[in-house]
Amino acid sequence: MDKDLRAQGEKVRRTVLGDGYVDAARANADEFSAPFQDVLNEYCWGQCWTDDSLSLSQRSLLNLGMLAALGRMHEFKVHFRGAIRNGLTDKELRAALIQIAVYCGVPAGVEAFRVARTVRQEMAAEAGEAPEET
Repeated sequence: MDKDLRAQGEKVRRTVLGDGYVDAARANADEFSAPFQDVLNEYCWGQCWTDDSLSLSQRSLLNLGMLAALGRMHEFKVHFRGAIRNGLTDKELRAALIQIAVYCGVPAGVEAFRVARTVRQEMAAEAGEAPEET
């Protein structure tokens, strides 16, 4: 494994997902799954996310579309939060979710909006803001 690339990958992973998420992923790994954390940091985050050909926000948009199309809503939730951390606006995220509904199907869009609402409410609560009205 490339230790430098793994370290760079973990750095960008922390930027996108937050220290708490990465620390929890590391803490929840056992002897069997711990090496997979290194693979994620080097391969996914290091090899892919450190390439500056696309911005972090562009990568976030790509991930949201792909994860919704694959029905991987747990990962969609993680990356929706990351997309907000990467500076995507509500207007941009809403447009992306509408496009997901058109190209992936309305049920995928409904679920994407449901997850987005949950993430936005969680982030507002974490920031000490009033919950969004429903």
